Amino acid sequence: MSTTDAVEFWDGLYAARPASADPRPNARLTEIVSCLQPGTALDLGCGDGGDSLWLARQGWRVTAVDVSTVAVERLAVLAATHGLDERIAAERHDLCESFPHGTFDLVSVHYLHTPLDLDRAAVLRAAAHALRPGGRLLVVDHGSAAPWSWDQEIHCPAPRDVAAGIALDPSTWKVERADASRRLATGPQGRTAEVIDHVLIIRRADRTDAAPGKDA
Repeated sequence: MSTTDAVEFWDGLYAARPASADPRPNARLTEIVSCLQPGTALDLGCGDGGDSLWLARQGWRVTAVDVSTVAVERLAVLAATHGLDERIAAERHDLCESFPHGTFDLVSVHYLHTPLDLDRAAVLRAAAHALRPGGRLLVVDHGSAAPWSWDQEIHCPAPRDVAAGIALDPSTWKVERADASRRLATGPQGRTAEVIDHVLIIRRADRTDAAPGKDA
């Protein structure tokens, strides 16, 4: 699948729905990241921008990435509207072809699912290598599909299987959490449904806990 196909698909998906004036962050992000010290964050697949806006409000400096030009331009406008444009840099990347520059204390990857060709393991591996020492990769996948989801055919591997697929050196990257958690989700028109999230957190060793002779 070409870059043009991916852009057209995702631009069409976002353009078909109205832009939110203040999109909500993902529940797992707020639950997990609230206890972390703010630093630099990479939001891969930023979509409507709720996660990036929330992170910026908590004091993070965010690089927000999406393949959709519509999504990236909308987020740039929202960041400026909410006075967060100095904390959010919105960039368009096709992750099949390019990855954002920089190193990060947090890489957040929420529901990076696509019907198009994407080597997700390679993307997540690049994300792990973009972590600063002590930084965390947070991957949240759909364990089940909400009734209002655009994709009812989602079949995501278990978090431990995702970690195995990334194939990181365990002396440098440690799995801190890998589980399936249930929550009550709220969708369009206030509809609710119980859904399952697959949660994976991988931490890059810092200089105090890296093994001797290993490049952390």
